[in-house]
This record gives sequence, structure tokens and C-alpha cells, in this order.
Amino acid sequence: MNNPIPFNKPYLTGKEMHYIYQAVYSGKISGNGLFTQKCQQFFQDQYGFKKALLTTSCTDALEMCALLANIEPGDEVIMPSYTFVSTALAFVRQGAKIIFADSGAFHPGVDEDSLETLITLKTKVIVPVHYAGVACDMDKIMALADKYNLLVIEDAAQAIESFYKGKPLGSIGHMAAFSFHETKNINSGEGGLLAINDERFIKRAEIIWEKGTNRAEFFRGAVNKYGWVDIGSSFLPSEIIAAYLWAQLENITDIQQKRIQIWQQYHNGLKHWAAANKVHLPFIPEYASNNGHMFYLVCNGLQQRTDLINRLKQQGILSVFHYLSLHKSPFYMDQYEGPELPESDRYTDCLVRLPLYYELTKEQIEIIIATIIAP
Repeated sequence: MNNPIPFNKPYLTGKEMHYIYQAVYSGKISGNGLFTQKCQQFFQDQYGFKKALLTTSCTDALEMCALLANIEPGDEVIMPSYTFVSTALAFVRQGAKIIFADSGAFHPGVDEDSLETLITLKTKVIVPVHYAGVACDMDKIMALADKYNLLVIEDAAQAIESFYKGKPLGSIGHMAAFSFHETKNINSGEGGLLAINDERFIKRAEIIWEKGTNRAEFFRGAVNKYGWVDIGSSFLPSEIIAAYLWAQLENITDIQQKRIQIWQQYHNGLKHWAAANKVHLPFIPEYASNNGHMFYLVCNGLQQRTDLINRLKQQGILSVFHYLSLHKSPFYMDQYEGPELPESDRYTDCLVRLPLYYELTKEQIEIIIATIIAP
């Protein structure tokens, strides 16, 4: 192909450099300036988070969650094995033992019905991962949290502008983490967000966010001086990142509409081929919405997936597989004491993601579809 189709291409709205220029010449380019506050207010107003704090990455937001949850050595944290390493790493760094759950038969998200059997007296947190921006069954998960007095931290890295029974993802658990990595719907190169829905965590979150100081209170005029009052780190991003993100947020409706159109064109073009070849398309439960984050195929085996990736590559189309089951990772496999997780391993071997980005044209999608369904 003369014009290769990449897997991802970060979208620029056209205002990013303008706002970065404003930030640089404002004289305030460290964190928590005008653009940071505009972005945080947007998330609080748009999705009802009680507090939103920008971070330098979703990993940082998850690490803040682990600190706020007071994770200590020996505490158990339940999460799916089929997820990115950051989901586990944030809690492992605090000494937690990770209890991996299997994925669902119809969706790579966690099998909610398996969670209760994993809860012990040491369980402290459940971390549902909204894979591809598609909601886990949050009623089941929150009911377990209430029953066993657990915290729920939503890994909403892929779930911006996605909903569960009309409720924004990230607004249901006690806390949530979002990503604005360049592969996400809304991006700032790197970047993340901590969303807090339980007021008891807000004050300490600001302190942890500001290197363990009460600096945020000082700048609001709530205290007449600030100092070191708790643990923390430099989790807040610079104004340059926030300025870039603000340009994206101003265009979120347009970006979302385009991505969903692309997702739907894939679905319409591949559904008959998939049924004939025992390939599964993304499953959206009735309680969930689709935010157009990702279009993936679940092949009927590793060989079929390998052949499909190679066929696309020969035509200049880059498709990629996704996570490797964390319970079988080189770092954690010797520590894992649980049962086999066959669905997680199936997605590891069989799932392939197709290109999906704002500037992908209808004609390019037709080429991708034609390449896939060619005999």
C-alpha cells in the first residue's frame, strides 16, 4: 500500500499550540494553574465527580488511589488479570497481594460473578477495569463493596465519555483513574486524572498530589502557610500538558461522534464475516454505552490471529494484539497462587485491535474491512 495505515494517530484539534502559547507566556507553567483548573472544573461539571485532579499519567492516578486507600503489606486487591500492568503495579508498590480474577466469556472485562469467591478477610479493594470503555456491571460490584466494606477504584483509563445505566464511568466507585495517553480518545500525549467520589478522600488527595504538602489549601487562602504534612509525590502535570488537554476537551463531542461512526462502520462491515468465521466482535451489554475507544476482534485461536495480523501488515495496515495475562507475567507468575484463568488467556491469545483514530477515513476503513474478509 502506498499510504500505510497506522494503528493510532493522535488527533490535533488545532487549538493545542495556541493554548500552550498562552500557558507559556502567562508566566505560570508549573502545575495547578489556569488550564489545570479549567480542565478539572470541566470534569467535575460534566461527570459529577466530587473532585477531579489532573495527573501526569493514569498510572500516577492509580498510585494516588493506592495511597488514599491506605494499602499496606498483606492487603489484598482484586482485579482482572487481563489489564495493563499499571492497574496492578500501583498497588504492588504499596505491598499489596494481587488477587487476579478471570475475564467474562463475552467481554474482556472482569467476570463480576466470580468476584465474591475471591474476597477474604484481607481484601481491601476491588478494581474493575472498563475494558475498551465498556462498563463492568457496577451494581454487582458496588453491592459486594457494601456487603464486605470494601473500596471500589474504577480503572477508567479507556472510559472517558462512557456510561453505566446513564451514569458516567468513573463516578460510581469511591475513586477512579483516567488516561489521556496519545492512544486514548482525549489525549495530551501523556496525562491522567484522579476522580474522587467519596468526600473523605478529597483533602488528603490534594496533599498527596502536592508532594505531601497543604500547598493547594494555601493558594486557596484556607491556611496562612503551607508545609509537609503527609506522604505524597509530584503527581500534578505542567500547565503545558493541561493547555493541550483543554483544546481536546473543547472538542470532545465532535471527537466522540467521529470515533463512534468509525466503530459502527467496522461493526457493520465485519459482522457477517465474523459470524461465518467464528470470530467475536465487541460485546456491549444493555447497561453499557459505547464510547468508540477501540474496535477489536476475538479470533478463534492464536494461529487465526497471527495470520490476520500478518495479512493486514502485508497491506500496510498495522493491527496489534493487547494485554498479556498478568498472572502469567515474568514478574508475578511465581507469586500467583490462584486457579487457571482461561478467559483471560483466551483474550491474550486471540484478541486483535484494528486501527481507530479520528482521521481514519471511510475509504481506509473499507480497505481494512476488504483485507480482512478477502478469501
